[in-house]
Amino acid sequence: MTTPSPTQPPLYRRLASHYRGAIEAGSLQAGERMPSLRNLMRLHDISLSTALQLCRTLESDGWAEARDRSGYFVRRPQRLRMTPMDEPPAGQRPDPAQYVGIHARVSAFVAQRRGADIKLNFSIARAAPQFYPAEALRAGMTRALRLHPELLAGVPPLQGDPHFRAVLAKRALAAGMTLAPEEVLVTNGCIEALNLALRAVAKPGDTIAVESPTFYGLLQVLESLGLRALEIPTSPQTGLSIEALELALQTYTDIKAVVVIPHLQNPLGSVMPDAHKQRLVQLCEQQGIALIEDDTYSELLDVDHTPRAIKSWDRGGNAGNVIHCASMHKILAPGMRLGWIAAGRWQARVEMLKYAQTRNNEVLSQLGAGAFMATGAYDRHLRRLRTVLRGQRERTAEAIARHFPAGTRLNLPNGGLQLWVEMPKQCASAAVFDAALREGILVAPGWLFSNSARSDHYLRLNCGWPYDDAIDAGLKRLGEIVGAAAG
Repeated sequence: MTTPSPTQPPLYRRLASHYRGAIEAGSLQAGERMPSLRNLMRLHDISLSTALQLCRTLESDGWAEARDRSGYFVRRPQRLRMTPMDEPPAGQRPDPAQYVGIHARVSAFVAQRRGADIKLNFSIARAAPQFYPAEALRAGMTRALRLHPELLAGVPPLQGDPHFRAVLAKRALAAGMTLAPEEVLVTNGCIEALNLALRAVAKPGDTIAVESPTFYGLLQVLESLGLRALEIPTSPQTGLSIEALELALQTYTDIKAVVVIPHLQNPLGSVMPDAHKQRLVQLCEQQGIALIEDDTYSELLDVDHTPRAIKSWDRGGNAGNVIHCASMHKILAPGMRLGWIAAGRWQARVEMLKYAQTRNNEVLSQLGAGAFMATGAYDRHLRRLRTVLRGQRERTAEAIARHFPAGTRLNLPNGGLQLWVEMPKQCASAAVFDAALREGILVAPGWLFSNSARSDHYLRLNCGWPYDDAIDAGLKRLGEIVGAAAG
């Protein structure tokens, strides 16, 4: 049997997807018996171990159930009976907001979190430590210190380690980007990359178009830089509404940039279609405004190929109008705070701002990460991480369908670390947050992700920790709290 390519999921996962498709299409009906393990082995020429993995994957994802001494039977997950979220209203004129007080709200959230006895933390957006290749990274850094004993006493390169930048540039090819290593600047995570991008293209008082809802860290950055934010309606399926952005550009003349997360948008989990990406690039270039791409999550997308970056439609080089910001924080090592930026025609200004703001990044973590990412082990890690997260998202969505009250809605994203949950309209996320925190359950309330009231009855829930009885019990209790708030 042929070995799968580095970008291809394992055989049992591909077969599980095949049977899931059959169930979704109605070829296999709920309650119908799945082929026996012996028949699966014969039909697909696979081992008993692979057949078992196939069935257990379908079971953990909610598409099959094991019955004692009877084998596996088809089931349709309860979450499929939940109503999907609405699309944003078309043609609605966006209102500008200055995000006055977002710092205060985030500070209050952080203060309450620190002062509480947290038993279950659903508020974070990263995976559990055991899902990252810590040992391999440690070995890479140890080897780097052995080969370069002067490393910690020397001055690192301003742009970052040349080998690490070369690895990033090579991997960018799979996303359709053609970058020279010299066009890559290493940063302290994606948040510094966004800071640099915004400082390069705008000045205090300018307006920046953002998705609504959006990552609250971006809202903090905008406020700290004295920039005004313009919320653009964003689809839970396809991302930022290009039509709403066009309307905004006709109405407001001081928009200097658009910031988007095209893949697995935080918090919605939406994925922008290629046609929308290309249209967005053309629109921003025609209007002479910068397009800032936050590429934090694309490697967590459950697809057989690397999705095309928005920057792949850019003219590139010093003429480029797209600023690509990326991070290793969610996909490789949260503790390293490794990010990077390719700033197109603003590259020289971004490098100057980086030097003025934080100087050079330390190089040891870059050497460790670069050595690991240059091998097939990195792609194997990503495949494992995506597989684990997919199962945990499926089980979390199932628990929400079982335990939350009628009127709860969600869209299950095709990848990523979190779910965006719409509670019944009468539920205030602040009240749910307070009640859950009193019981040691921490959630990310919807009011963190927008300065409008539109997200006030939403929660963002993490799926990055191993699903166990404690998490199931916590989601059940959280569903009871939401039910009480719904009356």
